[in-house]
Amino acid sequence: MIRDTDQGVLDKDPTFDRAIGPLQFIPQTWNELATGNAVDADNNGVSDPNDIDDAALAAGVYLCKNGRDLAKPDAWWEAILSYNAVRPYAQKVYDTANSYGELSRG
Repeated sequence: MIRDTDQGVLDKDPTFDRAIGPLQFIPQTWNELATGNAVDADNNGVSDPNDIDDAALAAGVYLCKNGRDLAKPDAWWEAILSYNAVRPYAQKVYDTANSYGELSRG
């Protein structure tokens, strides 16, 4: 459980932070990424965690945080763990992404 950081503005819960949007950001993380509309992928003037374009851009920004090079396996693994530190979950994400990558090579 994460104590509320946004007074319920994004997640409608003034007691605890709840994951929001299609990519399940915690309000505190979203607010850090979206400052100044930094993740306005569709250029509509709003950084919206419920907009798939903005959320996807925010996820990319988050995963590449601190200059991570996702072409390197160790950095990719570190990025996944930074998103969710539950190792079985992270392994499933890693394996699924790898499968998509292999399939895309034809």
